[in-house]
Amino acid sequence: MLANLAYPFYYLENFQTVLDWVAGRYADLLVADEQDFITQFPRLPQVSRALYVRMVMRKGCVFRASKLNYAEIGDTRAAMQALVDVGWVQADAVVDIAGLFDLLQKPELALAFAMSPAEKKLQKADQLALLGLQHTDSKAFSGWCAGMDDVAYQVLNKDLCDRLRLLFFGNLYQDWSEFVLSDLGIFQYEKVEFSAASRGFGSRADIDAYLALHACREAFHAEQPVPDVLAQLAATGLHALDNAWLVSRRNRLLYQIGEHLEKQKDWALAQQVYADCTYPGARLRAIRVLEKSGQTQAAFDLLTLAQQAPESEAEHQQMLRIAPRLCRKLGLAKVAAATSMPPTELALRLPFPQEDYVVEYVVRDHLSCDEAPVFYVENALINSLFGLLCWPAIFKAIPGAFFHPFHRGPADLLSADFQVRREDDFAACFAQLESGAYRQTIRDTYTAKFGVQSPFVFWSALSEDLLEMALTCIPAQHLKHSFERILLDIRANRNGFPDLIQFWPQEQRYQMIEVKGPGDKLQDNQKRWLDFCATHDMPVTVCYLEWQEADQ
Repeated sequence: MLANLAYPFYYLENFQTVLDWVAGRYADLLVADEQDFITQFPRLPQVSRALYVRMVMRKGCVFRASKLNYAEIGDTRAAMQALVDVGWVQADAVVDIAGLFDLLQKPELALAFAMSPAEKKLQKADQLALLGLQHTDSKAFSGWCAGMDDVAYQVLNKDLCDRLRLLFFGNLYQDWSEFVLSDLGIFQYEKVEFSAASRGFGSRADIDAYLALHACREAFHAEQPVPDVLAQLAATGLHALDNAWLVSRRNRLLYQIGEHLEKQKDWALAQQVYADCTYPGARLRAIRVLEKSGQTQAAFDLLTLAQQAPESEAEHQQMLRIAPRLCRKLGLAKVAAATSMPPTELALRLPFPQEDYVVEYVVRDHLSCDEAPVFYVENALINSLFGLLCWPAIFKAIPGAFFHPFHRGPADLLSADFQVRREDDFAACFAQLESGAYRQTIRDTYTAKFGVQSPFVFWSALSEDLLEMALTCIPAQHLKHSFERILLDIRANRNGFPDLIQFWPQEQRYQMIEVKGPGDKLQDNQKRWLDFCATHDMPVTVCYLEWQEADQ
């Protein structure tokens, strides 16, 4: 479908691919100017189309003819004429003085404004500050630069191309360069079967809502007053929209705004924002904001309510830390500390390596033997086994999941309802763990999909030997426990796995090993995995490494 980079107009073919894709999937949602553009674009001369795409791919909307030099296009002024005739580009663009300073270099500015020797020595920003007071109007480029042998062109419908890019990618942070890596063969992507029912945008209102949300995000990052951004966000109507992934993006922006307000110590507005936000972690931050603002009783009440139904293990872990502090402030009885079964520990004292080292590799090499090989896997192994078994569920084409052929994984991967929306599909995959069919399924997927991008499978870390030992030595029930936990909170639980795994193939057993070098401590997500393993009788050891030199 995509062009070879050896073909100089590869970017033009890629752009046409986007137009064809959007026309085929969203024809019923396109407004008149979008439909007209898609129809008219292929009718223009090739060099004119190529020049248009070159400009669209560059930053900004105004370009000097002298800066538009492309060997495959040739005379860009001649190629530009068709774009001017069709009304997509304006010749002799109208710019204000700030726009002019973006276009011209200092010597050109000195000529255009007949600067004095002293003015010429100023920094460009200082020149703009000085002249900006005198020149407050916008005018044509030729009016600023009389006598200059150059033309400034303005692309008039770049926002239209952004809307088409949104429909293709499902977001506005990916750009046209995404095609290049695929063209080079660097990345392979799963071929998802798209249907009308799987479209991320189900109505024109969805498209408009996304664009409105994007404008809110841009306003926030531009440091517009937060109350104004919140009012703008409320006006989008996203909170009432029947589109889960768009609502999720709204909640993410609210969470970021809440964090910003915390840094500003605007506790009241931060609490208001978190109360309207269902993004993971927002409730915990609301508790902290109440505490910081002196509303200890309100913080305790919200904590008590949250403890009845924690949204995740991470939230539960943090609440256990907050509860004793709130009880102490309120004069309540001390909360009994949560107890957990301590993991098995292994203390190692080894000679300090003579060369550069990684502590995990040092322990791996020390413990590994022919009868019981040790592998450094960290998060790679269990996630990969999960990704291989559940490949059909993960790559199921449902609304808001896949927009284009360049997805490493579903767009809603980290949404709270990711598993719920695919509940039957994951259940079918997990059923194979009961029947024993999972081993062959994982092997088959490994062979069929090797190298294809996945949010879970670490191809570079997953050899056939490692795969076979894992399938031989790790009980299906242990895999099921791990897979279910990953699905409970993908954002948090696909990390924190022990560093090493040791297999005893003849005995069909295994052991996970978390390595801590001198001075290292267990992280929160690692503690949660260790507690989980202990609860489910999954063998894990924490290895504390010390250097022999430290004892001398």
